[in-house]
Amino acid sequence: MDDSAAMRALFSDILDQTKNVVVVGAASSAADARAQIPQLRPNVLTLDVEMPGMSGIEFLAEIMDTNPLPVVMLSSLTQAGTETSLKAFELGAVECFPKPLKATPEQFAKTVGKLGKIVLAAANSNVRDRQKAAAKREAAAAEAPRFAWNGRFVAFSASMGGIDALTTILAGWPDACPPTVICLQTEPMLAETFIKRLDSELGCSVKIARDGAPLAQGTIHIAADPECHVVVEPGQPPKIRLMAREPVEGARPSANLMYGAIARAGIPAVGAILTGMGNDGAKGLKLLRDSGMDTIVQNPASALVSEAPNAAIALGAAADQVALDDLGARVIALCNQA
Repeated sequence: MDDSAAMRALFSDILDQTKNVVVVGAASSAADARAQIPQLRPNVLTLDVEMPGMSGIEFLAEIMDTNPLPVVMLSSLTQAGTETSLKAFELGAVECFPKPLKATPEQFAKTVGKLGKIVLAAANSNVRDRQKAAAKREAAAAEAPRFAWNGRFVAFSASMGGIDALTTILAGWPDACPPTVICLQTEPMLAETFIKRLDSELGCSVKIARDGAPLAQGTIHIAADPECHVVVEPGQPPKIRLMAREPVEGARPSANLMYGAIARAGIPAVGAILTGMGNDGAKGLKLLRDSGMDTIVQNPASALVSEAPNAAIALGAAADQVALDDLGARVIALCNQA
């Protein structure tokens, strides 16, 4: 759904070229979409943030309250746009996709081509009840046990649905949390806004991963730069290293590289693959498990997108499968002396 007829036509044409994707309708406003949805019964709704009358965010809230279905938000890559995107995730959007406003027709087609894969994943996603999840997060934070770090580090990886999953998990993170590194596949500007919000809300420090940064207690490092891989270098303390190398099996930063580096260095750690598309992380997590470390996969039934968790399970990389609402507490328990 988009208020521009030209943009609707472009998106529709490119999505129609995606295998297994059929565009069943297009709408210029919330009122138009509201009338069409009961008749067309779409599996996924693409929703522009900027529309005449009711905004995309307001309509998203209405959809999630009255008739939840997978929604992919379309938003501009601006500071205001990223703040709006985070609000969309809070309301229940499956993914937020940056509109290529200034691009050649070829660049536009390439960028929007990625949207087809996202729409397919969204069609098979689990649209969770965010209100219940928020209540559970508050309860978990209130009941969090006393934490005394036992020396284990934490590594997470996530892509589609990752912001929602990490928001749930990190809500219960102790102020003096175990050193944590996260490989997050999302738009860099959105990641930066997400990091700033987490840093203002949590008692621990949340930072963009920087080359040479030491992994210290009380700090979370999030790597989302699509130009660099993130690995962990052994030492006292271990350090983050960013490497500008080619993508690994289509992923950069590569969770496979991150987990594999931790395994080869023998750094005591807990690794966990969260919701996401594709199979990035499965091979690396298997190396981590084979090295004797604790490995966890988000239970596919609780994952917004289950492709990445299922790939890890199929490879035998997961020592355990844990539902999202319990995953954070489980990881902290493995890192707690108490």
